[in-house]
Amino acid sequence: MTLRVALLGCGHFGRFHALKAAKAPRVEFVGLHDADPARAAQVAAECGVPALAAEEAIERADAVIVAAPTRFHGPLGRQVLAAGRHLFLEKPIAATLAEAEALSALALAAGRVLQVGHIERFSAAFRAVRQAPTGGTALHWEAVRAAPFRPRSLDVSVVLDLMIHDIDLVLALAGEAPETVEATGARVMSDHADFAVARLGFSGGRSATITASRISLAMERRLRVLGTEGEMSVDFLARSLAVLRKGGAEAVATMPGYGIDRGGWTDHDSLEAEQAGFVAACLDGVAPEVGAAEGIAALKVALAVEAAIG
Repeated sequence: MTLRVALLGCGHFGRFHALKAAKAPRVEFVGLHDADPARAAQVAAECGVPALAAEEAIERADAVIVAAPTRFHGPLGRQVLAAGRHLFLEKPIAATLAEAEALSALALAAGRVLQVGHIERFSAAFRAVRQAPTGGTALHWEAVRAAPFRPRSLDVSVVLDLMIHDIDLVLALAGEAPETVEATGARVMSDHADFAVARLGFSGGRSATITASRISLAMERRLRVLGTEGEMSVDFLARSLAVLRKGGAEAVATMPGYGIDRGGWTDHDSLEAEQAGFVAACLDGVAPEVGAAEGIAALKVALAVEAAIG
């Protein structure tokens, strides 16, 4: 059984979706659409599929990937679901909470899959983090995601552009929504916040600090988890992970009974894994790794961070 897939939106990341869909097992890539006809024609030629009007792309498909700018997620998502097609929406799920909840309700009523593109859930790095031994019960998470300035994705803030990845990961690790949200940030190179620092408070006194910047001097991606018996330190760029805990393999002279477990991972194609998960959800009835509920939870926190920045 194959899934007929169409793509709406062929920008920077949409092109990657197109290239993967064109080669994906159990997928017949039936066509794509972009608001820029020249861009659509270019990507269509690369993938060997036709460039179509949005309505025709949806009509030809069983499932549609929407990788258009965030402000179009609501309108395009409604159009796809109204046509009875399965829907993959790039992150964030929508520009507003009302739009996101409306999409969720439409998907539920139509009995269609709605998967949200929080790609980090499918990375080898995050799987390594979840499988690693822990330093007891986690009490605090520190995440940093920074990159030099690039003049793209400036229609949204760094919160919806970059930080939302780590918001989603922290929520997955915490297993609940935060009770409090505080934030600091500023506009530097765009009309929206270009750096932000969010402070989340969870039940039982647990907390998280998430930093995101798209005006940084260099790339940086780190996660630190502080727990009741030690800590985990992850450098995503170096593909390294270290856990200080009781009984760890590498003894620490100043901490009797404690040691360090070191590890890493081999990267795989996260986008390929993400699309495969969507195909499995559509064809096999497997629950999506990141459905509407997870997309809404991440958006709710992201919007609260933006509101706190002001």
